[in-house]
Amino acid sequence: MDQLLASLSGLDDYLAYLALALALLALFLAIYVRVTPYREFALIREGNLAASLSLSGALLGFVVPLASAIAHSVAWWDMLLWGAAALLVQLAAFGGARLLVPGLATDIPAGRTAQGLFLGAVSLAAGILNAAAMTY
Repeated sequence: MDQLLASLSGLDDYLAYLALALALLALFLAIYVRVTPYREFALIREGNLAASLSLSGALLGFVVPLASAIAHSVAWWDMLLWGAAALLVQLAAFGGARLLVPGLATDIPAGRTAQGLFLGAVSLAAGILNAAAMTY
């Protein structure tokens, strides 16, 4: 019984970090889909693979450093700070990809899978590097 109670002693911290991480994830998605010049969720509902690949990469590119922030933070506010940094890095990755492939704004709604995959890969690569940098 003592082992069970000891195991559950961190439940409140677990729930707090999980709730904050889910709130950050919702905030990221809300901001990201407003920054992009096309409507990802509508395109995905229509079966647009390019939109699905690009948004999936951005989502993973955000979640990977967010997980690192959770694992390495000293407190919930520290995780929020690094989560905000992860959000900014993802927005910068989108901006950088648009510089490299200027037609992204029209290519993804047109269903050009290569461009969607490229944007998703850029987003994921930025997230992995961001997560690694957070391990200081």
